[in-house]
Order: sequence, then structure tokens, then C-alpha cells
Amino acid sequence: MSYDIQVNWDESAGVWCAVCDDIPLALESHSFDALIERVKVAAYEILELNGKLGKSIQLCFKATHWENIA
Repeated sequence: MSYDIQVNWDESAGVWCAVCDDIPLALESHSFDALIERVKVAAYEILELNGKLGKSIQLCFKATHWENIA
């Protein structure tokens, strides 16, 4: 099973946000790498608690980062 994780930069809060409605999951972190690690752990735990763990679980991280330069 594959889950798409939407990762966006929240400029006003200064954090990366990760959301996946299918798991369900919503997390944030100041570091992109730390966020990825948090998502991996939380996704596993949530799926396990909901009896949705299978042989193969994949997380596809789709990141968006917008910057105003003018």
C-alpha cells in the first residue's frame, strides 16, 4: 500500500507541515529531515493501531516550498 504525504512550508509559522488524510496524519517540524522521521514513526503507529499494516507500506513525500523573491 502506498500513501501520499503532502509536505508544505508554512512561511508564517516557520515550519514544515505534513498531511495525509488517508492515514490520517498531520505533523509539523522546523526541520524537513526531522519531519520525515516523525512521519515515518507516526504513520507506522497509526496504521498499526487501525489494523492497516500490510506487507509493504510505502510513503511518498510530495514537497512544495514557495518563496517570494519580489
